[in-house]
Amino acid sequence: MADIKWAVLGTGVIANEMAVALQKNGKRIYAVGNRTHAKAVAFAEKYGVEKVYEDYNDMFVDPDVDVIYITTPHNTHIDFMRQAIKNGKHILVEKSITLNSDELDEAMDLAKQNGVVIGEAMTIYHMPIYKKLRQILETGKLGKVNLITMNFGSFKDYDMSNRFFNRNLAGGAMLDIGVYALSFIRFFMSEKPSKLLSQVKYAPTGVDEQAGLLLMNDDGQMATVMLSLHSKQPKRGMISCEKGYVEIMEYPRAWEATITYTDTGETQVIKEGEHTDALAYELQDMENAIRGDRECMHLEYTKDVMDMMTELRKSWGFRYPEEEKN
Repeated sequence: MADIKWAVLGTGVIANEMAVALQKNGKRIYAVGNRTHAKAVAFAEKYGVEKVYEDYNDMFVDPDVDVIYITTPHNTHIDFMRQAIKNGKHILVEKSITLNSDELDEAMDLAKQNGVVIGEAMTIYHMPIYKKLRQILETGKLGKVNLITMNFGSFKDYDMSNRFFNRNLAGGAMLDIGVYALSFIRFFMSEKPSKLLSQVKYAPTGVDEQAGLLLMNDDGQMATVMLSLHSKQPKRGMISCEKGYVEIMEYPRAWEATITYTDTGETQVIKEGEHTDALAYELQDMENAIRGDRECMHLEYTKDVMDMMTELRKSWGFRYPEEEKN
């Protein structure tokens, strides 16, 4: 395939980061669409985008567009994904890729029928540090991965119109930050956790404000996750193995990790990649997938994580308005 032409749906923070990331890869966004046309025009002027759609729906039928980055709120994703896939467009979708497993299964089936690539914009699958750590773990010098411990918490004011707490915008800790922790866990576990236990605390709007998860797979590997939208925690991941442990800070966009070997007490700092290039790595892997290397997007992990999030929310009895219509 010749030069891959990107379009972006939405003009928020992620779309701006995407424009900068593409420039790092020596490219530009080809086209932009937004519900508010003036915002799309301003975005195009800022980043030298060639095409602005009067009606953002025209993006899905534009023959010049190869791949669309969908950066809108979670609950809007599936409708846009359907339109894009049916028109033969590859899509990279901001996390969380869909609201639930049924939506993702539908999108995956449609993608297979139409021969297109779909991927979730999950930094953990693309950051060089994680690819390096997997190589180290695969050598066996740390022994088997037995336990993974994850923390992610931010303090958001109780502004109930904010999307984080807004049930009508698919707010809540699980889909917004839990997806990172679960993606990290899935990346380093030998198989998907099959036993899920949890506790949840709700915000006044009824979305999940805080949650604690305890997971185990059939290989005996376990994981704990603590999430909060109203209490600051470090973004910390720890992989505990038979012969040592790995600590990663700022894990959604990590660039270094510390390995401690328990038999000697020796520590080793591994550095790989740059946190500021997180989206550039994602976009490059997506282009590689479009060109034939489908595995680099790790859609099977995205599916496993979505299945876990859906099952956990079902156990809480928590549904979004779109899910109550079904």
